[in-house]
Amino acid sequence: MQMMVAFSLDCMLIVITGPSGVGKGTLVKQLLERHDELWLSVSATTRSPRDGEIEGEHYFFLERKKFNELIQNAGFLEWAQFAGNCYGTPRKEILEKLENGKSVLLEIELEGARQVRKTFPNAFQIFLAPPNFEELEKRIRGRGTDTEDAIQRRLLRAKEELKAVNEFDAVVVNDDLEKALLRLEKEIGLKN
Repeated sequence: MQMMVAFSLDCMLIVITGPSGVGKGTLVKQLLERHDELWLSVSATTRSPRDGEIEGEHYFFLERKKFNELIQNAGFLEWAQFAGNCYGTPRKEILEKLENGKSVLLEIELEGARQVRKTFPNAFQIFLAPPNFEELEKRIRGRGTDTEDAIQRRLLRAKEELKAVNEFDAVVVNDDLEKALLRLEKEIGLKN
């Protein structure tokens, strides 16, 4: 279903993507702490919560059946399957925030970013990249939250995702957290 949505120049839809382990969550958290004019969309997922994750704050944790119902009813702006689980961006709140002049930040995977590009061609899309693949693997393993099988799936997926950097409006390398944050602010047009 193609749906073009117009929104004011006062607000924007900002998409941040990159491979698992690149630091999306950390950078987005810092961006939100520094800029209350941004609103972060909370994604839905079929995976189980990790330790410390809170329903409605980190994700909406859904059973596969409920997730599929939302897909069928166009309840997601985008959705994708990743590492054996489904992830999606609930559509309703995003549209409401944009219509009310609030800038919306989406932290999503590559396939989701591609879907959003079709519906919101004016969205500003940023790809977060690691300094190198070895560092990315180190970060993923350092989490201590995934099985070896899940780690291998994430690494394989990351190799494919890194090939997509040229599809994005901007690429920010996360080799130093503060420098990456400043670059993100600059790309989005935020004053730090």
